Amino acid sequence: MVVREGVRLSCRDWGGGPGRPIVLLHGLAGHAGEWDVLARRLSSRYRVVAVDQRGHGASERHPQDVSRAAYVADVIAVVDQLALQQPVLVGQSLGGHTAMLTAAAHPEAVGVLVLVEAGPGGPNPNGPADIGGWLDSWPTPFPSREAAAAFLGGGPVGAGWAAGLEEREGGWRPRFDRDVMVRSLTENARRSFWHEWGQVACPTLVVLAQSSFVPAQEADEMLRQRPATMAMSIPGTGHDLHLEQPGILHTALSDFLQGLA
Repeated sequence: MVVREGVRLSCRDWGGGPGRPIVLLHGLAGHAGEWDVLARRLSSRYRVVAVDQRGHGASERHPQDVSRAAYVADVIAVVDQLALQQPVLVGQSLGGHTAMLTAAAHPEAVGVLVLVEAGPGGPNPNGPADIGGWLDSWPTPFPSREAAAAFLGGGPVGAGWAAGLEEREGGWRPRFDRDVMVRSLTENARRSFWHEWGQVACPTLVVLAQSSFVPAQEADEMLRQRPATMAMSIPGTGHDLHLEQPGILHTALSDFLQGLA
């Protein structure tokens, strides 16, 4: 457990080998357990820490501050309090966005950046309402984790999402507050973060699915602005590719890190 300014942050510390430490950041409405398969494989060589970010999972459920800066400061608190020397930051979706901002703002603290289905983005004024509508569509409480998994997409993706639920009040419910999730997207609704992308100085790997979450023109511009960035696409995958294909992601990440050694 890491605590910053009274906000508790639950971490899964897998321990692991002597290699560079790795910090795993889930996406919006996600949880640290999404990384279990990948973390288990990585921990044979690297120390791996997966974080329940503020407002999520076993961390503080109702934080006052859900700004991008607060999420970034939390990552730095985890790095400092757990004595993780220049870790690899791996983030999916909004977790990738947080990782990117952390690398930009704290170049001395981050050794390597890995973005999974994440990029600088652009102003998305409909984003908070879209996420709110999606969360409102969940027929909670779910009668079982199996029912939740089926509703949330089935297969490893549905199971990964359902693993983040808790049993209370007559069924299975999310371990987050709907309004906190919506507020967490406030800044992304207003602006893009291309300036921050340009400030990232560490080696970077971008892993994309065939989901169009990061449009092709955005990916192209990322590489144009930072041509040393390594990029790859995993065919036949969706936005939650870390749940769909953790083995392929493990291979991609391991090969990238070994290439930096």
